[in-house]
Amino acid sequence: MPCDEAPAAQLVILDRDGVINQDSDDYVKSLDEFVPYPQAINAIARLSKAGWTVAVATNQSGIARGYYDEATLAAMHERLKALVAAAGGEIAHIVHCPHGPDDDCDCRKPRPGLLERLGAALELESLTGSWMVGDSLRDLEAGEAVGCRAVLVRTGKGERTLTRHPERASDDRTRVFDDLSAFVDWLLERQP
Repeated sequence: MPCDEAPAAQLVILDRDGVINQDSDDYVKSLDEFVPYPQAINAIARLSKAGWTVAVATNQSGIARGYYDEATLAAMHERLKALVAAAGGEIAHIVHCPHGPDDDCDCRKPRPGLLERLGAALELESLTGSWMVGDSLRDLEAGEAVGCRAVLVRTGKGERTLTRHPERASDDRTRVFDDLSAFVDWLLERQP
């Protein structure tokens, strides 16, 4: 499907840490350390109310490193879903990669396996034309590998990413926004 055609579904895929919640170089290891940006929760709810499917695809190598376990991650994601639901929205699906950078898995972004798994869970034939929103180059590369349009937010590690890859601010492949809420404002203004 050419990139200018409408996607099979109105889908926005979000990275988690740095896009939805505060990130940490020391990892988000507990429910107490999981601190969502209020504007991100509202942005997800606004997207959902406008008919968009919202999903999350997140690398969580802290599991492989022994910093937290699957149960702790599940508790963070349950809280996230509850906050979004309380704001009137819904997260359709969350996928995560629990592996470390040296595990040679196919699901750790920038590899496309995690997004392919997400597409299968949502019963989509293609992710082409969907949006991938992240704060790192690996988020953008994973999205581009499956045909998503790339969005870089300045929150989390986004400013660092722009400093290291300034071409992303000026190339035609990437749209840059201050945060998830600014992207959602822009996207919904263009919705018929």
